[in-house]
Parts: sequence; structure tokens; C-alpha cells
Amino acid sequence: MIAIVLNGEPKEITSGQSILDLLQALNLPLERLAVEHNLKIVKRDHWSSQALEDGDKVEIVQFVGGGSAGNC
Repeated sequence: MIAIVLNGEPKEITSGQSILDLLQALNLPLERLAVEHNLKIVKRDHWSSQALEDGDKVEIVQFVGGGSAGNC
């Protein structure tokens, strides 16, 4: 196990996980996410090759749609 910081909170994950592995383990909808790894935005096509290491900082942002034109 290794320790990372996920959205500002400590989290232990299995050693050798990629960003994609982490997202899948969290059951997040992949099509609506942006990921920052150690203060750098990671492009979607690099999620599977970007390995996480002890002490890494990961921020996950989920885009949410909705609202109505009448509320503008």
C-alpha cells in the first residue's frame, strides 16, 4: 500500500495503481472528469500510463451539467 492525497484527504491505495485504476476503483463516470496529478493536468489518454507513487497529490474534478435557461 502507498499513501496519496486525494482531493485534499489522505488515502491509501494499492502500489502500482495508475490514475485510471484509481478512477475505476472509485466508480467515477470517466467521461465527466478532469484529473490533476502533482499540480499538472493529466490528459485523458495518459491516465492508464501515469502510475501513482507514495506521496502523490491527486485532484479529481467532476463536471456536472444541469440548470435551466430561466435561472440566468
